[in-house]
Amino acid sequence: MTSIEQFGVSENEIKHGAELLRGGKLVAFPTETVYGLGANALDAIAVARIFEVKGRPNTSPVIVHVSSFEMIGRVALSWSEKARILAERFWPGPLTLVVPKTTEVPDRVTSGLPTVGVRMPAHPVALALIEAAQVPVAAPSANRFTQISPTTAEHVRLGLGERVAYILDGGPCEVGIESTVLSLVDEDPVLLRPGGISRRQIEELIGAIAQSEHEPTGAHPSPGMHPRHYSPQTPLYLVHGGQVPLQGAGAYLQIQYPPVASVREVVAMPNNAADYAARLYTVLHDLDAHGYDWIAVEITGPGVEWEGVLDRLRRAATSGA
Repeated sequence: MTSIEQFGVSENEIKHGAELLRGGKLVAFPTETVYGLGANALDAIAVARIFEVKGRPNTSPVIVHVSSFEMIGRVALSWSEKARILAERFWPGPLTLVVPKTTEVPDRVTSGLPTVGVRMPAHPVALALIEAAQVPVAAPSANRFTQISPTTAEHVRLGLGERVAYILDGGPCEVGIESTVLSLVDEDPVLLRPGGISRRQIEELIGAIAQSEHEPTGAHPSPGMHPRHYSPQTPLYLVHGGQVPLQGAGAYLQIQYPPVASVREVVAMPNNAADYAARLYTVLHDLDAHGYDWIAVEITGPGVEWEGVLDRLRRAATSGA
């Protein structure tokens, strides 16, 4: 049994998906983080279709996925020593590195910026698809813009339906939130989006990194920087000490403190950041389908390992901490 067959995907399915990508079509596929909506990254028309299907603003660039270190040269104009160190340690994996782009990468991918975010996903199905297509693949999350990212193929089907040419079903995603994005464009690295690789893990290899503090104007240097993102249709509130809303029927994501008032559903969440991240979007998808008046989420613990989860919750929230 090949590695992709362990995820219920056949060689013929990979071949079909690769042919569609080369033909300018959109293919949804699993990564270890979330499901991606993929197009040939070197085909500006195909990439424009991603923006159309998602309702994604032109200011939000998309990450380019590669299947090998050799493929990096098609999209990255330069590759610094820090990029080499980080890629050798964390790739394949949930880390995106922003570097100067080649002229082969259309401006549509990068929102007109001279830089591109590159990563090598860890999911065998994603790697097999990119390798079979023999092109780098531009792929944001396979959902409508600002909505909850998909962590199963069914989430993609419900969210995008027939607007996607093909969906490769590789089962649920393991990491559960999007990749960490680190800019290596300037001398001092800058964390643009926290995610599956923590700040501490990066700093252990390359030293201190700065944090992007301000909401960008114009084209964003990274995806995931809009103030409203990852949001369920149901209003979501971040709360302390179980202080859930007192009106209406709702659900509560609990780590430690029980709700101070009656709620329709309590979901016990892990007190470990990685396990919490792996469950978060799936739980929000499930609760969103129940038609509750609200979802209250107990604010998660402090510490750099929680930065990715907190970023997603704060952007998803209607209001709260």
